[in-house]
Amino acid sequence: MPELKLLLDECVDRRLAHAIIGHEVKTAPQMGWAGLRNGALLARAVAEGFDIFITVDRNLSFQQPLEKYPISVVVLHGKSNRIEDLLSLIPQLLRVLQFPKTGQVVDVWAAV
Repeated sequence: MPELKLLLDECVDRRLAHAIIGHEVKTAPQMGWAGLRNGALLARAVAEGFDIFITVDRNLSFQQPLEKYPISVVVLHGKSNRIEDLLSLIPQLLRVLQFPKTGQVVDVWAAV
């Protein structure tokens, strides 16, 4: 699987970046983009060559016309947004990253 360039939204615990092996992972604050609204953040991510935007913001697809951004958006649905619960999503996330879907939202759910 080729290495992808991933951007973690500022609402995602930055420690998750260390668990996503085999890809270049940056956080919005690392990039100096903390506080940017979603549209501006997605535009910057595209301009900087990011392939995937990872968030826990379940309303993003209702707030932004994602089809206009050439980037895949992954929404993590853990039992909570705590790092322990998000880490449990890593196997599913890595599977999703094998087939990125540009301009679409892909939901990653916790195993029941």
